[in-house]
Amino acid sequence: MDSNVLTAVLACAGTLAGSLGGILASAKLTNFRLRQLEERVKVHNTLVERMVQVEQRSKSNTRRLDKVEEG
Repeated sequence: MDSNVLTAVLACAGTLAGSLGGILASAKLTNFRLRQLEERVKVHNTLVERMVQVEQRSKSNTRRLDKVEEG
């Protein structure tokens, strides 16, 4: 086999290996970031649900106080 052909084949193999390695590393990082983002969204949604409950209690307590003040 000619040395030029062997060099081209090895260069192509190295390029493919490097590209695949980069793609896999990028995909791993993207998945990690997505999991972190999903966890933050979950925490935020929990906070929103709790705030809705607090607002409902506040309205209820305000009505009760208004009734007490009237009576």
